[in-house]
Parts: sequence; C-alpha cells; structure tokens
Amino acid sequence: MNALGWIAAAGLTALLGVTAPGPSPPPPQPPPQLDDAEVRRAVDQLDGVVEAAMRRTGAPGVAVAVVHDGKVVHLKGYGVRKAGEQAAVDADTVFQLASVSKPIASTVVSGAVGVEGWSEPVAPNVPDFRLKDPWVTSHVTVADLFSHRSGLPDHAGDLLEDLGHDRAYILSHLRYEPLTPFRASYAYTNFGLTAAAQAVADEKGVPWEKLAADTLYKPAGMNSTSSRFEDYAKAANRARGHVRTGDGTWRPEFLRDPDAQSPAGGVSSTARDMATWLRLQLADGKLDGRQIIDAEALRRTHWPESVARPPNAPAGRTGFYGLGWNVSYDDQGRLRLSHTGAFAQGAHTNVTMLPGEQLGIVVLTNTSPVGVADAVALDFFDIAQTGEISRDWIPLVDALYQQEADAGRSKTDYARPPSDATPAKDSGTYAGTYESDYYGRARVVDDEGALTLELGPQPQTYRLTHYDGDTFSFRTAGENAVGLTGVTFTPDGKSFTVEYLNTEGLGTFTRTGATPR
Repeated sequence: MNALGWIAAAGLTALLGVTAPGPSPPPPQPPPQLDDAEVRRAVDQLDGVVEAAMRRTGAPGVAVAVVHDGKVVHLKGYGVRKAGEQAAVDADTVFQLASVSKPIASTVVSGAVGVEGWSEPVAPNVPDFRLKDPWVTSHVTVADLFSHRSGLPDHAGDLLEDLGHDRAYILSHLRYEPLTPFRASYAYTNFGLTAAAQAVADEKGVPWEKLAADTLYKPAGMNSTSSRFEDYAKAANRARGHVRTGDGTWRPEFLRDPDAQSPAGGVSSTARDMATWLRLQLADGKLDGRQIIDAEALRRTHWPESVARPPNAPAGRTGFYGLGWNVSYDDQGRLRLSHTGAFAQGAHTNVTMLPGEQLGIVVLTNTSPVGVADAVALDFFDIAQTGEISRDWIPLVDALYQQEADAGRSKTDYARPPSDATPAKDSGTYAGTYESDYYGRARVVDDEGALTLELGPQPQTYRLTHYDGDTFSFRTAGENAVGLTGVTFTPDGKSFTVEYLNTEGLGTFTRTGATPR
C-alpha cells in the first residue's frame, strides 16, 4: 500500500485494448523549482523530523539517505538495530525493504531485457504458469504483471506463502484465482510481479537472485544489497524487524522470510546502497560515468501504466501505477515517483523521487508500519517546497495501514460464542484428511476430543475452538494474519471452509477418505 498522494493527469485509453499497451511518453518536466538552499533547508531539519517521529512512535531504528543533483547530501542512521540492545543503526545497517523491492526489480528487468523485454509474454518462460483464462495466459506480458493489470485479485498468492508454499507452487496455482477484466482493472499482486520477474530470469537461464546481483547490485557497487533472505539473516550489521505489543513497546518477535516473492518483497539493503540506487535512477541509469542500466528502458518504468485509484470527486486526482512505481504528478506538473514497503512482521520503508528536481529520499525503519517512513518523506518534501510541514502526517498514514489491516478481519466475534450455541458433533466426525486444489492438503486431528487443524506443506498446527454447531475457530498466523477466523464443516462431514482463506472462494477443503459415520 502507498500512503503518498496520487496526482496525475492521463487517461485509460492505452489500458483498454487487448494488444500489449504502448503508452505515450508523459509530458516534458517543467524547469526545476527547488534551489540548493531549499533542499539544504529540508536536509538540515531531517534529524529533528526523524527523531521526533521515533519519540512519538517508539520506533527503535531508522536510516535515511537523500540524493540531490547526483550527490548524496544526507546519509545517517538513528536509534538501534534491536530494541533492548546498544548496537546502533548506521548507514551500513541492512534493512528488509519489503515492497520497495518492486522498483528495484523493475530496474533489474530494464537492465536485463531493455525496452522490448517489457512487452514479452510471460507464460513461455515460466514452467506451469498460467491464469484462469487461457487467452489471458498467452497474452499477459512482463509489463502487465509489473503494473498489476493482469486481472488477478488483490494480493493473489500471498496466503499460499503464509502457509509455507514455495515460489514454484504459488506461481503454478495462480491458475485457480478468478480474473477481472484484463488490462482494464488494477489489483496489487506480489506474485503476479514475481511471475514476470521469474520469466525474465528463466529466459536468461539464471535464478532471479543471481540476475539481480549480476545486472544491478555488483555493477553499481551495492555490495550490501541482496535478493536472498539468507544474506539478510546472516548480516552482522542487521536491523531486526519489530512488532508492537499490547503495551505499546516494540518486540523483535518474527523473522520474515520473503524468498518466495523475492522480486516483489525480498530485497534487503542499506541506506548507503539505496543512495547509490537513487543516484542511478535520477541519472537515467548512469553511475559515475558508466551506463549501468539502459536509459530508455529505465525511463519506461516511470510512465503511468495502470489507473490504480480513480478520482473520488470531479476535481479529484487520479492515481497511477507504472512498472514497479507509484506514478503521480503534482500541482506544478512535476513527476513524482514513490513506493512504500510494509511487512506486518516488522518492516516499513519508503522511497520518493522528484526526477525533475533531481531529488530523492529513502527511509528505512525496523518496525511494522506505523507511518514513520512515509511521514518522514512527506515532511522532507513539505519543508523543501514551503519551509514548513503542511500537516501531521503520522496519524493520517497510520490510519491507512490500520484500515488495511482491519479490512480482512472477520465480522464474527469468535471469542464470544452465542449463549444458545449448538453443541458440536463427536470430534471423530470432523477428523480426517482433506484436500484443496489451491491450498493443498489439510488434516483435522482428534487428540482425545481436542481438534487441531494442520495446513501447509510442512504442516502448521492450529488448535480449533468450538464456536457454534459445526463451526470452530482458530487464531491465524503469518504476514497476513487476521486474528480469529472461522472453520465451518458441512453437516455430512465431507468438507470444511476456512473463512479467511475463502476471500476468492478457494477456501473449501474436501475429504479425501471415507466420511465417518
């Protein structure tokens, strides 16, 4: 999710056809409107902005880099890598980037295949990849999936990752997801983008993680950047991800492994390396006189591709998504590129650029999203442009994250069974092995009257608590946890449906053996 404002002025024309879209270049950028003194004013106030946000939220660690006119004008760490310990965050502390991985992935694709590669179909290169509609399968391109216009539903495949399925399994099971109109609808999908990146890597005959390193990280000297979780996990100077506890403190409870969706969310990096990447982005792929990434292909990633958010009023602004970037235009007609990254299990990042001003900022934090990364970036541009912060951004941004987190929660309060609840059947009635075409095998185990549900390839075990009749509940886990969810068995014991897995109608498991009498 991106909390930065969407500002743009373009139409849907290029998105409504059935052939691969070839969008027209956006209008030329106006002359720069920020001078060195205005940028310096914002840089000089960054320490105070970051430290105030940390005091207010309790965030343990932050790192910030700012690039202007090809130079790194601010590079600094704040706070600690892990709550309760003394090791300080610095410019070389490795953070998980979450979805800020997406514009990095589009940089890699630009360098690997150039402009023409964006219009290449995905299916021929990825074994077992297909979508529900065969015609869409044969026509969907790398650009379609990077701009989230394939028709896949929002966050398709994420729940499979939560259950422990690997990338190959997830990409081969996107075929079961329902589709909305191709190239005429937008839905944010980590595994759609991952499929496209995988197609590019497969065409090159190397793993995605090696392609990213060979195409971008090594040539640019981004020596602390990796698309492998293993490299993040073993880094000595590493920021641990934190989640907020009930008393408001931060705890490093989880270690999020995003390898399955590495192109979409699996990059780890430092403020220093990200400053290098910002310099490359703002210089059309050039770094210290060397053309690292093809300029035309990289500029292509900055164009509006999909309407991500239509205007909500006649005078409202339209929000766009490019190739791995949120794309917008401000009141002065300046292109604004941005992306936020967020792991509920402990990462929140933001990158924002005004290419016409040759100005960009990246903010890395080691907490689940509470608005800090986005608010620091927004405060910085406010101060640069007007000399003051236009509004209190943290509560506005945090409310968006809370709204998104609450959206998936059940409307049923499973913690409070009805007073007239119907008793469950004998526990043996529900025990057995079940199967879902999408989610795979599940088992309901009867342990002397106590039921547990096993899900995933390396079974995750959940204790079932009776709610009413044939309905039970369990507490969800993982990046997309939604609190308590329901499990409802059919009266004949032949199947059950898991509520939070059933958003797209795929959450029913059918018994594979004989039904108990």
